[in-house]
Amino acid sequence: MNRFFIALAATAIAMTSAPALAGADSVSLTSDVMIDKVVVENGKEAHVLAVPQKVVPGDKLIFTTQYHNNSGKPVDSFVVTNPLPAGVAYVAEGGDSALVSVDGGKTWGTLKALTMSDGKGGRRPAQDADVTQVRWSIPAIAPGASGSVSYHAIVR
Repeated sequence: MNRFFIALAATAIAMTSAPALAGADSVSLTSDVMIDKVVVENGKEAHVLAVPQKVVPGDKLIFTTQYHNNSGKPVDSFVVTNPLPAGVAYVAEGGDSALVSVDGGKTWGTLKALTMSDGKGGRRPAQDADVTQVRWSIPAIAPGASGSVSYHAIVR
């Protein structure tokens, strides 16, 4: 697949893939994707986040969705769901607060709790590369409050 197309597709999906399941009329969402590059400065490695111009297999990406309560009332039980672009694989992070799906959103849970068909009539533990969607439940967003949720991925 054309590397430039992957970058464009990942950016386009990130900008449109954060549907809110509650409070959609009160909360605005914006999304972005950044590439996490390791650079060496003065002999030390440092992580630099940048807008991806093109990506290649192995590049590390961070998808972020920002939310803002535009209303004068609190919004309770707000849910943000992001599908993963086809060209990337989810990277589980320690202490991850997101729920994931490995079956297109039919079931949700922590990655450790989910299983997949092993293709031989049995089940196997779900892995990072099996994740199809990521979901966060935000208990409450105060009037005028903002925040963000993010997940890490790697280009396949």
